[in-house]
Amino acid sequence: MALPPKILIVGGGVFGLSTALSLTQRHPESQITLVEASPTIPNPYGSSVDTSRIVRADYASAAYSRLAAAAIERWRNTAWGREGRYTQNGLLLVYPDDSASTSAREYARKSYNNVKRIEGNNVEFLPSKSDVLRVVPAYGDELDVAGGYVNWGSGWSDAAAGVRFARKQLEGTNVVFKTGDVQHVLYDPISNATTGVALADGSSITADLVILATGAWTPKLVDLRGRAVATGQAIAYMRISDEEQRTLENLPTILNFATGIFIIPPRDNLLKIARHAYGYRNPTTVSLGNETVQVSLPEKDVPVPAEGQEAFRDALKQLLPRFADRPFCDTRICWYTDTPRGDFIISYHPAHKGLFLATGGSGHGYKFLPVLGDKIIDALEGRLESELQALWDWNATTPGAHDIFDGDGSRSGERNSNLKEELAKTRKAGTGSAL
Repeated sequence: MALPPKILIVGGGVFGLSTALSLTQRHPESQITLVEASPTIPNPYGSSVDTSRIVRADYASAAYSRLAAAAIERWRNTAWGREGRYTQNGLLLVYPDDSASTSAREYARKSYNNVKRIEGNNVEFLPSKSDVLRVVPAYGDELDVAGGYVNWGSGWSDAAAGVRFARKQLEGTNVVFKTGDVQHVLYDPISNATTGVALADGSSITADLVILATGAWTPKLVDLRGRAVATGQAIAYMRISDEEQRTLENLPTILNFATGIFIIPPRDNLLKIARHAYGYRNPTTVSLGNETVQVSLPEKDVPVPAEGQEAFRDALKQLLPRFADRPFCDTRICWYTDTPRGDFIISYHPAHKGLFLATGGSGHGYKFLPVLGDKIIDALEGRLESELQALWDWNATTPGAHDIFDGDGSRSGERNSNLKEELAKTRKAGTGSAL
């Protein structure tokens, strides 16, 4: 399928930049504009802006395992991973010894089988706590896990540095960057085809093809109820000493499938702890066409509520008890765009000619940055392999009656937690943000 000459990409994050990169390589004759709400890339409120993201092929889905393996090959062996943008330290996946961890064990089993086929001897089954401690002796005998496995072929990436690298690769190409906050998509009143976007300053940008790579802000532009929802995920940091840094910095990332809590090896005397959970909702009233609806949208500059901080304390008691009572020096909310099964939405909109969506990262899009753009262009051209099309197509998701999604089976926590309510509870309890 030939692409039209005038293309607009909305969003300068992982999906938008990777799309722009592949377009410049495969369609250098196109007139490409990328509009980003922030004057800087990465956007300080985007999902891939902080110190680290896990880069793994460890999925219960074989399709994502294979795609991640292709991305990891580039993180390892090309400029994508150089200058500290990728560190291959391994990934340790564990689960506790209780009845609540049944689904975690099952996810770990499927993930192990998939990644074992890819990484072979890099992957080691750890059937007991003592086996886990062989891999991370610095965690000590107080480590409360039943078993798991380690994949030495996994690692982590400096997220902000990776996004900056992608942006730099677009210098001198046929991509024109503009700063602007897109308020709504413009449609032809007769054909209903997409004609461009309207910005907050009253101006507009016209295009033959509009690609929405707007992450957690997409629900304010397109009706995604039942298909995708913005959820806020908790992240916290604590200061550690030079000695503690040396003890932990070369260990694998540890991820507890039962709680969704993970700890990435520290850098610059900062230990990061995060939670891959059902997340917080932030109900917000927006206008979509002629309809006023309520959707969840990101809330900027808010700390992690007491509930999230307590979950981190509990996780640290299980994994690193000596850090459990240490104060956090910073907390923040990272916004996912979750879909029912954790699959991306990379598809034309069926009701609006010239409108394409590249979103639904579900908290695991970043690692695919080196290869994602090519898959998005394949979908634009109508030649995406059938396996991925079946996962990512608009019609692959049947909207439900609500936006409480199970994801890919690796989530934890409360299923319908309201951010404003949790922040109000925190203020009422007088616990503050623990900063």
